[in-house]
Amino acid sequence: MELVSQPDPDLLIDFNQVTVRRSGHTLVGPLSWKVELDERWVILGPNGAGKTSLLRMAAAELHPTSGTAHLLGEVIGRTDINDLRPRIGLSSAAVASRVPLDEKVSDLVVSAGYAVMGRWREEYDDVDTDRAVDMLESLGAEHLSDRAYGTLSEGERKRVLIARALMTDPELLLLDEPGAGLDLGGREELVEKLGDLASNPDSPATVLVTHHVEEIPAGFSHGLLLNEGSVVAQGLLEDVLTGENLSKAFHQSITLDRIDGRYFARRSRRLGRHRA
Repeated sequence: MELVSQPDPDLLIDFNQVTVRRSGHTLVGPLSWKVELDERWVILGPNGAGKTSLLRMAAAELHPTSGTAHLLGEVIGRTDINDLRPRIGLSSAAVASRVPLDEKVSDLVVSAGYAVMGRWREEYDDVDTDRAVDMLESLGAEHLSDRAYGTLSEGERKRVLIARALMTDPELLLLDEPGAGLDLGGREELVEKLGDLASNPDSPATVLVTHHVEEIPAGFSHGLLLNEGSVVAQGLLEDVLTGENLSKAFHQSITLDRIDGRYFARRSRRLGRHRA
């Protein structure tokens, strides 16, 4: 009889030596990772590092090939995924691709409370519509309520999708490359809003995936640096994000600077010289 360890109630994510394999290739792992209630995590690494696969596991969209994955106190593969997903807010390119372009923004957000994409003939209580307005306002997007999703800029769409992800008052918020495709102004506006969210003690535990340290908002506490599915470093963000660790992950000499709580990276002119 296979024994499965009991989940720790203080952990939202508790992955123990998990791996994901497809067609004979290892995409993730083996790795172990724990996320507690009040933490804000960044998963960082180059293309093909396994970031999105790991996040999909955290979203209960992907089962590990081996290892044990506890998620919100349940064991992935031994619980009804439909019970878990409403407790997890997810914003990703895959979610964005399913949004009808003519969908009204307020309907897109409020419908998340009933696990549907867009409004059909459902009736919503005032408490639902009020919360949708509050979520849009928290992302600086309340003025977009009556707009069609297809008329929004890329940055506006990202903020609306995060508002939708927050609609269910999730215990865990997962953001897959929210800064992808944004211009400088759009990125900075989004990073500021995510920093405000991170600093709010009532916000859910958050995991953000990115390729770029410049997209890490102030207020994020922990980091997981990946390369080819394996962990380069994990722990407190200030310990993980160093020039040496980034150089290992991205296979070139990287210099890292920190200014006003934000990180900025560039390739070093002199190989082998790193700044933390």
